[in-house]
Amino acid sequence: MAISKLERSSTFWFYGSAAISYGVKNNAFSYLLLIYANQVLGLPGYLASIALAIAMVWDAISDLLLGHWSDKTSSALGRRHPFMYVALFLLPLTFYALFNPVIELNESNTFAYVLALALLIRTGTTLFEVPSTALLPDLETDYDRRNKWLALRHAFGWYGGNGIHTVNMFFWVGAYGFAVQAGYSIYGTVGAILIALAILISALGTQKVAAALPRPSEKFRFMEISREIRQIFQSVKNRNFAALFFYGLTVGIAGGLGMALYLYNTTYFFAFTGEQIAITGVGVLVSPAIAYWAAPFFGKMLGKKQAAIAAILVNIILYPIPYILVLSGWWPELGSWLSLYIYSFVIVTEVICGIIGGVLLDSMMADVVEDSEITTNRRSEGLFYAARGFAAKAISAGGIIGAGAIVSLVGLDSITSVAEVTYEIRRDLATLFLPLYCGLFLLGLWVVSTYRISRDDHSSNLSELASRKSNSGDAGGAIDADAVSEV
Repeated sequence: MAISKLERSSTFWFYGSAAISYGVKNNAFSYLLLIYANQVLGLPGYLASIALAIAMVWDAISDLLLGHWSDKTSSALGRRHPFMYVALFLLPLTFYALFNPVIELNESNTFAYVLALALLIRTGTTLFEVPSTALLPDLETDYDRRNKWLALRHAFGWYGGNGIHTVNMFFWVGAYGFAVQAGYSIYGTVGAILIALAILISALGTQKVAAALPRPSEKFRFMEISREIRQIFQSVKNRNFAALFFYGLTVGIAGGLGMALYLYNTTYFFAFTGEQIAITGVGVLVSPAIAYWAAPFFGKMLGKKQAAIAAILVNIILYPIPYILVLSGWWPELGSWLSLYIYSFVIVTEVICGIIGGVLLDSMMADVVEDSEITTNRRSEGLFYAARGFAAKAISAGGIIGAGAIVSLVGLDSITSVAEVTYEIRRDLATLFLPLYCGLFLLGLWVVSTYRISRDDHSSNLSELASRKSNSGDAGGAIDADAVSEV
C-alpha cells in the first residue's frame, strides 16, 4: 500500500504517538485500579468507587477551566505546550506512586492515598491529553483527513494500553497473581517510564508547528473568572457539542463498567488464566491496525455520524452473547482453549468497532470547533476536548462506581479463586451488569443521533470563517496537512 503525503509527515506521527500515555493510564484505571485497590490494598469495592467519584467531580471543574485556559494561552511555546510540559513532571511520578506506595498503608490511610493519587493522576492526564488532542483542528481542516489523524491517535492509544496490558498478563500481574503486590509494582514502574517518554517525544515533536500557529486574540483573565465561566457556557451551548458530550458521558459510564469488571469477568466468569487473558490481548493487537484503515474508509463512504452509529451498534449486539451462552449452557467448557478462541474473536471484533466509533466521534468533535467559532468568534478546541476528556474519564470513574457496587453485591469482594465462584454468582453478575451496559449504550446512540454537522455543513463553516478573516485582513489560520508535511 502506498504511503500518503500525510503519512510522510513527522508531525502526523508525533501527534498520534501522544496517545500512548493516555492508553497506559487508561488501562490502569479501567482494568486494574478496582481489583488492585480491592484485593491488594484491601480497600472495599464501594470505598474505591467513592474515591473515584470524588476525583470525577474535580475533573468536572478542572477540565473545562484548563481547556478554556489553554485556548487563551499566548506563549512562545504555543497555546498548548506549556501545559504539556508540566504534565511531564506530574503524571509519570504519580502513576508510579499509585502502584508503588511511597508510604506505609494501613486501614486508616489507604482510602486517602488512593483518592490523592487519583486526583493527581487525573490532573496530570488533563494537563497533557486535552492540549495535545486540541492541536488537531489547527493542524488539519479537511473533513475527511481529520479521521486519519484520529485513527492514528486511537491506534497508538490502543497499542500503548493493550500492549502493556498483554505484557502485564503474561509476565507481571498475570504471573504473580491478581492479589500480589509484586506484579503491580513492575507494571507501575514500566508504565510511568512509557508515559514520560510518550509525553516528551510528542511534545518536542509537535513543538515547532505549535509555536508557529496564530496566537489567541484574548488572554485568560484570572481576575475576571466569572467572565471566563460565562464564555465557557456560551461555547458549550452548541447543540452539536451537547450531543457528543452527553453521548460521551452515557457511553463512558457503560464502557467503564465493562472495563472495570473485565478482569473479574475474564478471571471469575469465564475462568481464564492470566496467560489466556494475555493471549486475548495479543489478538486485540490487530484491531487498531484494521480500524486505522476502516475508520477513514467508512467515515468517507457513509458520513461520520452514520458510520459511528453503525459500528457501535454492532458492538452492542455482540457484547452480551458470550455471557448469555454461558448461562444457558451453550458455551464451551469454562477456561478451555476453545472457549478462549471464541471469546477472543468476539473481543477483537468489538474492539475494531469500538475504535471506529471512537475515531469518528472525536473527528466530529473537531468539526464542532469551526461550527462554534461561527457564533462565538473564538476557537474553543481546548475547551471542547477538555469536555470530551471529562466524558472519557467517566470510563474509569463512573464505571468503577457501578463496578465496585456490583462486585460487592454479588459477593466477589472475598473471592480469590475461580473455584469459589458459583452459578448464582455468575448469574447475578450478568443480570446486574449486562442490562445496564447495553441500555446506556443504546441511550447514548439516541443522543448522538441529534448531531447535525455534515460534510457540506463543515465546508460552509470553513468558507464563512475564511471570508471573515479575509475581510478583517487577518492572514492567520490553521495549518493544513500540506503545510504540516513539509515540517
